[in-house]
Amino acid sequence: MTGHYAQVAFTPAVREHQRRHGSLRGYERMAAVPEVADAIGQDEAWFIGERDSFYMSTVSETGWPYIQHRGGPRGFLKVLDPHTLAFADFRGNKQYISRGNLDHDDRVALFLMDYAAKARMKIFGHARVVEAEQDPALMSALTLPGTTVPVERAIVITVEAFDWNCRQHIPELYPREEVLEAVGSLRDRVAELERENARLRARISDTGAQAPGASPVG
Repeated sequence: MTGHYAQVAFTPAVREHQRRHGSLRGYERMAAVPEVADAIGQDEAWFIGERDSFYMSTVSETGWPYIQHRGGPRGFLKVLDPHTLAFADFRGNKQYISRGNLDHDDRVALFLMDYAAKARMKIFGHARVVEAEQDPALMSALTLPGTTVPVERAIVITVEAFDWNCRQHIPELYPREEVLEAVGSLRDRVAELERENARLRARISDTGAQAPGASPVG
C-alpha cells in the first residue's frame, strides 16, 4: 500500500476502528508522507496492460455506490502516462448508470483482478468523459484492432492512489481460452503417445512372428 492510498482511504471513522483493533500506529506511519498523487510505475503499467476486464465503482446522486464490470480485448485499459489511464467505453445495455453518476461525482475506484496469479490492484481516481465526436483521435488510439462493438465515448482517469492486495482468499481461476489451450495440448500429447504405443506393439508383434523357432501361442 502506498502512503497516499492510506491518506485517501483512511477516513476518521476508519482510523477509529484501527485504533480499537490495534493497527492505527503502523498505518499512521505509512500515511506520514507528502500528499502527492501516486504515479503508475513499470510493474503497475504491465499489470494494467495485461487485463481484459476490471470493475469500476461510481457514486450516484443519491449516495449509492454502483459497481460496473468493464470488459474488452486484453490491453483495452491503457496507461497514457504515469498519472492517466483511459479506456474506450463500448455500447452496452443503454442504462448509462456509470455515465450519469460521473456527471454528479467524478470520483471512481477501479478493481483489477488476475485470478490465475492471485493478484489484485485497486485504484482511486478522478474520471472525465470524452464523447466520441469530441476527440476522434483519442477514440482511434483507444480502439484496439478487431473491435466490432461501437465505441460511444472514452473514460479518462487521473490516478490519485493505488494499492496492491495480498493473495489471501483470492480463488485461483484461469481464463477459459487458457484452459482449452492446455487441454488441447494434453490431448495432442496423449494422441502422440497412443500412436507411438501402437507402433511399438506392431514392432514387437512383427519381431515375435519372425523369430526362429517361434510357434503360435495356444
